[in-house]
Amino acid sequence: MTANQPPRIAFQGALGAYSHEACLQARPDGIPVPCTTFEGVLRAVREDRADLAMLPVENTTYGRVADIHRLLPESGMHIIHETFVRVRIALMARPGVTLDQIKHVRAHLVLLPQARSYLTEHGITSEPAADSAGAAQELAASGPDHEGVLASSVAAKIHGLDVLADGIEDLDHNTTRFLLMGKDIDLTRRGEKMMTTFVFEVRNIPAALYKAMGGFATNGVNMTKLESYMVGGSFTATQFYADIEGHPDDPPVQRALEELGYFTNMLDILGVYPAHPGRWDIKA
Repeated sequence: MTANQPPRIAFQGALGAYSHEACLQARPDGIPVPCTTFEGVLRAVREDRADLAMLPVENTTYGRVADIHRLLPESGMHIIHETFVRVRIALMARPGVTLDQIKHVRAHLVLLPQARSYLTEHGITSEPAADSAGAAQELAASGPDHEGVLASSVAAKIHGLDVLADGIEDLDHNTTRFLLMGKDIDLTRRGEKMMTTFVFEVRNIPAALYKAMGGFATNGVNMTKLESYMVGGSFTATQFYADIEGHPDDPPVQRALEELGYFTNMLDILGVYPAHPGRWDIKA
């Protein structure tokens, strides 16, 4: 990618997926590169078929996205941007089909329960699909008139479907956080408020995690996320994933990370990036 070329952004799902919506929000000029799996997203960047990777990491309703925290440290890539996508669910159908004709819908397994009240009210049955945007693509190609799809309105626009109802989700706060990743780490200050993400493994000594976290409290550094996960299938080797507010060059962050280093076997910064304004607008 040169300075004059738009970035190619790999994401999991078909065109119109919520991950695609995150790409459009973060880089409106980007060229989408759909991939089947999260591993495929990272592989597309490593093999130079894409310049950047967009990955979901957590959702206000369902918590962290499975496998992502394991994949990030192993990816060899770094976080350069975060974005938040409000999950708005649209009911779509083939052109000319009316709402009263819809008897059945398909959508990703996670999406269906989020619109349960609307489906029940209208007597619409449902079944899971591997991918909501992919289901929209299939419906546009050869779906029956009595069938609809639940997905993003972006998917309807891309695949030529009509939106029969929008915003039908039960919860009005459901939001997914996405991370935009690239091969190179960028340590420059690119915003008034910065975030730093890192992974670490504590030493095998009593109260190591308690002591490691003490430096953030005493230095007034706000840790917005801390999650653990096993390494290599071992119950004794545990890594931690953390997000903090601030830049590594901030004196309080410097002191906290230095103290953390005394109690860890490994400390790896995954990214330093501007804090998205949306993170303070989310109501869980």
